[in-house]
Amino acid sequence: MTESLCPDPGRADERSPAPDGGPPPSDIREHRVLYGCMGLGGGWDTSPYTAADVGHAEAAVRAALAAGITAFDHADIYRHGKSEAVFGELLARDPELRGRVLIQTKCGIVLPDGARPGYYDLRGASVVRRVEESLTRLRTDVIDVLLLHRPDPLARPEEIPEAFAALRSQGLVRQFGVSNMSAAQIARLQAVLDVPLVVDQLEMSLHRRDWVESGVLVNTPAAADDGFPHGTLEFCAAHGIRPQAWGALARGRFTGGHDDSPAARLVAELAQRKGTTPETVVLWWLLRHPAGIAPVIGTARPDRIAACRDAVHRSPGLGHEEWYGLWTAARGKALP
Repeated sequence: MTESLCPDPGRADERSPAPDGGPPPSDIREHRVLYGCMGLGGGWDTSPYTAADVGHAEAAVRAALAAGITAFDHADIYRHGKSEAVFGELLARDPELRGRVLIQTKCGIVLPDGARPGYYDLRGASVVRRVEESLTRLRTDVIDVLLLHRPDPLARPEEIPEAFAALRSQGLVRQFGVSNMSAAQIARLQAVLDVPLVVDQLEMSLHRRDWVESGVLVNTPAAADDGFPHGTLEFCAAHGIRPQAWGALARGRFTGGHDDSPAARLVAELAQRKGTTPETVVLWWLLRHPAGIAPVIGTARPDRIAACRDAVHRSPGLGHEEWYGLWTAARGKALP
């Protein structure tokens, strides 16, 4: 029998941040950090996953659990469905694992296929079908959180309530959210829904800073160059929606040891001063923001996942000036 992936409840240093060592919080908004599973499952093609791919996924999931991360982020398109499939393999091998994790997945993107271009599809029937396919790959009977992956310009928001109601009444999905949507798009969708949207997942990091730049560039000439829809984080805060940050580690830009930029040097200096890792400092920069941003860690390397542990277990250890110092160093010029 495969060794259990569940952390040993007798070892507090490996326990996920759940009360009394029990199941993780059922509300995704209570999870400080998530593990993003996009890197699991082999190549970005339709070839079957291998035993090595399963082993690679097991090592990553084990590292995430040991770091205290119990929420796992998927999408039906990741590795052409293989990311969900290898995770489902792990759940099948270890029946206790499902009770220790919260599963979030996304739907709405259709990948290119030959001459057919990629497109977005948020028609109600498509959403239901894609969820059913994800449940099969994940080998579970319920998805804890479903996100609509990207806006579909052709979708009629009125179709979504019926799809969500069907998924909820059948016990197939517990919570709902969106990804890559602006405040206006969320408001339009929420206006026709009977269930609250609880998440908006956006690209945010010390490298991708337009989400914070948009707030200070108001009434400056540079505002026209910032593409982030200003007011989205404020809207989320006002309506109980937790922003999640994909790309939170910026692909190791400031932590990989190959960047000698002022920002990378400052990250390393702060990590040494705070007694933590550069990865944690980069995540603390997001966590320190009052919007309540939950970083999604996308690396598949167990050592880099382990390096994020303090972001889960320690309050963000950045002072006001330190936070601004990182921002200024990363942007390469003074604030307006």
